Amino acid sequence: MASTSKLTSQAQVSVPAQIRRELGLAPGSILIWETEGDRVVVRRVGTYTSKRIHAALLDAPASPRSITELKRGVREAVRKRHARG
Repeated sequence: MASTSKLTSQAQVSVPAQIRRELGLAPGSILIWETEGDRVVVRRVGTYTSKRIHAALLDAPASPRSITELKRGVREAVRKRHARG
């Protein structure tokens, strides 16, 4: 499906409603603009889940934790970091 937009005098472009809905765009969404020859390609910046961030930073796979376990882990990390000794 092709949609059109008009460039304003201030070099702004509106994203058509159908495209916004299909891509899940909302105020604050970030778009990447790239040129491919005489074409312009606009892509939505992918979002990163905590699972993907965990996998990128740590060797161990992420495992599901309860809120209680997460809070306990945060408390322990803060205690270790700020321990006087």
